[in-house]
Amino acid sequence: MKTLFTLYSRLVLALSLFISASPFNAFASQNGAITQSSSQKNSSFRKAAIELTAAKPQDNGNRFMVAVGKASYYANRFHGQTTANGETFDMKEFTAAHRSLPFGTIVRVTNLNNGKMVFVKINDRGPYIKNRIIDLSKAAAKQLDLVDSGVGRVKIEAYN
Repeated sequence: MKTLFTLYSRLVLALSLFISASPFNAFASQNGAITQSSSQKNSSFRKAAIELTAAKPQDNGNRFMVAVGKASYYANRFHGQTTANGETFDMKEFTAAHRSLPFGTIVRVTNLNNGKMVFVKINDRGPYIKNRIIDLSKAAAKQLDLVDSGVGRVKIEAYN
């Protein structure tokens, strides 16, 4: 029994060290509100982890890519124009632009500041600003509460 307890306590300790060192522990949830934790201080480590996550997709069953980074949106200026896959862009639909995901891919986008999420379909290429990972339609950005700020930290999960 003592051996089992020792093994269990070592496992708990190892998991707690792993979780506290994780770059995704930058936000902790308390009573539904998102607060910043002390691990956010090490921003260079987090930036490197985000870039690595974006560069090397993770295979998780039907989910074939997970990335964390900044999202922006595009709306009025592009409304009615032709997207990269030949569709007409409608800022009122739940669509998005991504640099490499195949057209038609369904992506779950979660705003890491408030926990809100939306599903979008990839129908365009972009974003063309270096530090952003996805450009959302105005409808999707509104659902995530990104319209006022214009840019927000998100997690994207692509599904086939």
